[in-house]
Amino acid sequence: MTHAAGGPGPEPGPPGWDSLLASACRGEGLAAAYQPIVDTARGAVVGYEALARFPGYAEKNPEAWFAAAREHGKAAELESAALRTALKARAALPANCFLTLNVSPELLTSEDIRRVWRDEGALGGLIVELTEQTPIESYVELEPDLNQLRAAGALIAVDDAGAGYAGLRHLLDLRPSMIKIDRALIQDVDRDEAKRALIGMLGAFASRVDAWILAEGVERAEELDALVSLGVPLVQGYYLARPAPPWAGIELEVAHRLASARPVAHKRVVRDVVEPAATATSVTQAAEAFAANPALDAVVLLGEHLRPVAVLGAGASALGVVSPGMRVNLDTPLSQALARSMTRPPNQRFDPLLVTDNAGRFAGVARMERMVIAVAGTADGTDDGATD
Repeated sequence: MTHAAGGPGPEPGPPGWDSLLASACRGEGLAAAYQPIVDTARGAVVGYEALARFPGYAEKNPEAWFAAAREHGKAAELESAALRTALKARAALPANCFLTLNVSPELLTSEDIRRVWRDEGALGGLIVELTEQTPIESYVELEPDLNQLRAAGALIAVDDAGAGYAGLRHLLDLRPSMIKIDRALIQDVDRDEAKRALIGMLGAFASRVDAWILAEGVERAEELDALVSLGVPLVQGYYLARPAPPWAGIELEVAHRLASARPVAHKRVVRDVVEPAATATSVTQAAEAFAANPALDAVVLLGEHLRPVAVLGAGASALGVVSPGMRVNLDTPLSQALARSMTRPPNQRFDPLLVTDNAGRFAGVARMERMVIAVAGTADGTDDGATD
């Protein structure tokens, strides 16, 4: 439409999504907030979830931004910009903490997202959290990218577990290292026995596939108490801490509440049978260890922050062939650790387990024979130090 010469034109309107997205995809006006993830056993922060924020714009709602990006064909560009913004603070991440990053699974194969991982290099201490914005029928096409992420040291998490059939089916397809329980299951869990039963079932599933469960959206003290009583190891939500600049802690009152909670009782845990093992920080160093000690049957390869990367056998070190090994926590019940072991391929089923502390650092190995003997001793009443 034209206007009469000399007459005033219309007032300029707000910029449209095209120009807003172009600016945001360059990283302009973006920021990241980090919400603490808390270990219920210790009452300590052990991780953070990075959340995209848009302080440089009138529209603050991240959901509106990512919906507009999908509509305008800019989803991968915006997510990669948000990832880069969140990762700027990674170097200062406390050594005993992990960082989770939200990624739409359908974008994992895009070059924009792949470039983020390549530029970052080693991904130890990062957890890639798959958050579905559009339905995913199959993860087969994503397996090469997921395998590359794991090979670089990242772990995979699934968001909103229990939200529907697809979410449960994807747990079987992905075998994630972390399962985040949908907020709908956490709300009023202290008042709903059916929700408690379902969370218990998810916890049992996680223990069999060597995964952690994380309850997100905890907003009341009573919800937290119920989750602690169920043995949920990780929690996150407004009651514990809101998203904040890096790297915030939790309120002292909440920490005291967790510290004073009665721990979930287990007869024996992996800590009771853990033993030291030979370690190396490179394949070359491992080969030297084998040469110096011909009786050595395995060496654990360690990465950043003393996290176990793989198990090297005497023949494997020369060939560069590695096994990722199965990881368990020091406080994993022995019965659960044994159950997880039985989910491994037959040729790996009786290999020692890699044991880590709550920060993911290598603490030693747990051999199957020692675990079986310890559990058998508990069953026949000869347990001499465990609690009921």
